[in-house]
Amino acid sequence: MSSTTETAHLIFLRQEICRIGRSLFERGYVHGSTGNISVRVPQADGGGFLITPTDACLGFLDPSRLSRIDARGEQLSGDRASKTLVLHRRIYDCDSEAGCVVHTHSSWLVDLTLRGVWSKDDIVPPITPYYVMKVGHVPLIDYYRPGALAVADALERLIASHRARGLSLRAVMCDKLGPQVWGPNPGAAMATLEELEETAKLWLRGGCTAKALDESSIQELRELFKASW
Repeated sequence: MSSTTETAHLIFLRQEICRIGRSLFERGYVHGSTGNISVRVPQADGGGFLITPTDACLGFLDPSRLSRIDARGEQLSGDRASKTLVLHRRIYDCDSEAGCVVHTHSSWLVDLTLRGVWSKDDIVPPITPYYVMKVGHVPLIDYYRPGALAVADALERLIASHRARGLSLRAVMCDKLGPQVWGPNPGAAMATLEELEETAKLWLRGGCTAKALDESSIQELRELFKASW
């Protein structure tokens, strides 16, 4: 589908990817050519996916050069797609509500994995109510080289295991690399990433000594705000 025949919504999605990328870059959540963003394109707009090109700087994206991918994973237009397309597609396959995936090398989160996470099941403890409400559990995936298929396999197992416990994941942390965060749209995914990064900052800046919320406080957040914890 060429740009001259794209729907208004698909054009909007292109613009949203660029807006989110620029915002993350300008605020230091990404640097250089690290990180990537993708969206699931609704069937009404032709289906498939949009993803940032390989080695693109998220602060200087061109909407017309984003990689357009069909439902089979074949590239239709734009610059060469990021190598993380396989991982993003696995997230979309596993979570029907995922409409956007954001990956960054956010420095506080990467620093956390270098120093040592709180636990492999939760990289930081539930130290604030908004972390519990807006992010939820964030497990650690062992280190694999960038683009390794094993990351997608591990992520799929984590989504399934949390779903079996009645929990939904919004993010995972890849050891030494950065988070993969997803949500129904680009704005929601960015908000989850922001809360995750800021919680890691609070945890590290306080010497990893902050006291976690107790179970009764978390239960109240479950009941009042449907927190997935």
